[in-house]
Amino acid sequence: MKKLLILLSSLMILSCGEKQNQIKEESQVEILKQKISKFIPVEIQYDENLLSEREKIVLEKLYQASKLIDSIYLDQVYSKNHQIKAELLAKLSDKSIVSDAEQKLKLNLELELFNIMFGPFDRLEDDKPFIGTEKKPLGANFYPEDMTKEEFENWIKQNPADEKSFTSEFTVIRRQNGKLIAIPYSEYYNNYLTVISNLLKEAAQYADNPSLKKYLLSRADAFLSNDYYQSDMDWMDLKNHNIEVVIGPYEVYEDGLFNYKASFESFVTIKDPVETKKLEVFAKYLNDIEKNLPLDEKHKNYQRGSESPIVVVNEVFTAGDTKAGVQTLAFNLPNDERVRKAKGSKKVMLKNVHEAKFEKLLKPIAELVLEPELLPFVTFDAFFNHTLMHEMSHGVGPGFITVNGKQTEVKKELKETYSTMEECKADILGMYNNIFMIEKGVYPKEMGKQVWVTFLAGAFRSMRFGIGEVHGGGNAIIYNFLLEKGAYVYDDAKQKVKIDFEKIYPALKEFCNLVLTIQAEGNYQAAKDLISKYTVKSPSIDALTKKLEKLPVDIKPLFEIEKKLK
Repeated sequence: MKKLLILLSSLMILSCGEKQNQIKEESQVEILKQKISKFIPVEIQYDENLLSEREKIVLEKLYQASKLIDSIYLDQVYSKNHQIKAELLAKLSDKSIVSDAEQKLKLNLELELFNIMFGPFDRLEDDKPFIGTEKKPLGANFYPEDMTKEEFENWIKQNPADEKSFTSEFTVIRRQNGKLIAIPYSEYYNNYLTVISNLLKEAAQYADNPSLKKYLLSRADAFLSNDYYQSDMDWMDLKNHNIEVVIGPYEVYEDGLFNYKASFESFVTIKDPVETKKLEVFAKYLNDIEKNLPLDEKHKNYQRGSESPIVVVNEVFTAGDTKAGVQTLAFNLPNDERVRKAKGSKKVMLKNVHEAKFEKLLKPIAELVLEPELLPFVTFDAFFNHTLMHEMSHGVGPGFITVNGKQTEVKKELKETYSTMEECKADILGMYNNIFMIEKGVYPKEMGKQVWVTFLAGAFRSMRFGIGEVHGGGNAIIYNFLLEKGAYVYDDAKQKVKIDFEKIYPALKEFCNLVLTIQAEGNYQAAKDLISKYTVKSPSIDALTKKLEKLPVDIKPLFEIEKKLK
């Protein structure tokens, strides 16, 4: 009898354990489903009838090259990414595992979210892991995971000849025989870059446009030489082309340690000539915009080039940094201050992505957070124009600066605070410069309220990316500062926010001066203090973002070209 009771007890314990595991599995599945549901699928279509037969081959080669950019970026994000993905795929092909429907579903969901986030870390929750428990290294995979900021900085102090290579955007830092070394991207990612380089050369053979051919060939060379200057110059000179493409290492957001190292990305797009023509008027105002900045005259930067082309395109495919998590609306490149000094920068507006985000994200957000009387001022034109002026504003203000008698750059002095400060700057100047465009008669006067209201709704769209992310953090700073100044007014009872139209412009002008001065002086401590004070989930941000939890946070692109070229 005693043995029977022990056996029954053991069976009950096993049964309870199985049930607990099943409940745990089900809850994990629900959590994964919720995370994935934050990204609403949107088909990214393109009209290949706009292209000649030879241009279609160019497009295909660029798509193939971009798929490899995804692989490089996956390695840049986390050293174990390729291993984790291989393990997920292996488990899904294991018949003993996939026979369990719940386990198979969980693995499929993990793989889907992994592909969205480019790793096992949730970018909407400050990189909280959803596979395993390891934290994401602050320096991603650009540095040894056990390397501290102090070790890096001390190495440069003791080995000043290494400073240029160590702080270069295009090297990874590794340990070799107990010492830190800098390895050029062209060497470290050579297997991938050699294939990409060859694909660009093949694409160039079919490019009848001389400027596109020149860019593709010089960028192919750059991948192997690690010198991107000439190909950035050639990209600025693209003219009379149907295919607008940029491919290479650019943004430094992923490097949370110093914002030094550039991540690989690619945009393959088709130019919209009609919409591009409409925006040509803005390029001629670049010097006027600089002159109008609320910044001491001694800090104003008239040395950046004034070409500043603006191109409206429809996205065909993207890869790497731009595709991870939240999707890019527009980009302003190149980031090389030498190129900006010589030629300025190019602003590329992704029209089809704007249209998707306005309908699927911005309008529903506005209805939940804004006072009802403000809703008529939320418009697509104001949304599109803010992005345009945001990108133009990246190209004005301090770039090369002098600190303690030394020639340097804003991004070098502000270190890991740079990306958040720069995105904050571009957004506040986006509003400030759009008001300037109204004064210049480029926009009608009635667009004034649209500028203020559409940005406020858009701020909550960005803050939902997470205030630890640079765009979300930049918008949290802006919202909290303007709330403190009384320019934004929150009604706790209604859980709605409105704008004091009398206070908003002077408060914004004051804030523009503060941020631009920090950049101009290369004041690292002031940047840290500003971020620390205002990049917080204040009570109204917390209350309003909770109201938005059932809405999608961003789009999940389903690229038509992937179906066509499978």
